[in-house]
Amino acid sequence: MKVRLEEYYKSELVEKLKKELDLANVMQVPRLVKVVVNIGVKEAVTDSKALNGAKDVLEKIVGQAAVKTKARKSIAGFKIREGMAIGVKATLRRRSMYVFLEKLINATLPAVRDFHGINLKFDGSGNYNLGLTDWMVFPEIDYDNVDRVSGLNVTIHTSADSDEHAYALLKGLGMPFKKEN
Repeated sequence: MKVRLEEYYKSELVEKLKKELDLANVMQVPRLVKVVVNIGVKEAVTDSKALNGAKDVLEKIVGQAAVKTKARKSIAGFKIREGMAIGVKATLRRRSMYVFLEKLINATLPAVRDFHGINLKFDGSGNYNLGLTDWMVFPEIDYDNVDRVSGLNVTIHTSADSDEHAYALLKGLGMPFKKEN
């Protein structure tokens, strides 16, 4: 079973981008590589159950298993020791990546209050980061079953060499960027 967004990319968007970006062949057309969804849990320093709750929520949102992330170095001011579990993440590829992005673009982002589009800030390497302050905007989350609310970060990795090509790809997939004035 194909996802609508994936089907649209393969059947129409590749040719459109090839012409729009003036590329020599279809192998140069930017594509999605992976989507990483990450939740940092500051309460995990004192309460290990907070991390399990965030892991359950993330697994509901992305539809696959999440892994705990550990601190790379100790930070005394935050009471963090090296190797301590402080967050959860899930890496989405292939079909699950398209399913998540379709849900994000068509259902989740329009549900954000006072939403006027997302910022045009890319990382310089053709990748895009999107931060959401509240995970309750996802339709899978039942408000009654969540004890604490947190934000999450979505990183979209593309094969684009430049931010302009990545922007063209994400805009073509329907990402609701803010209007430029």
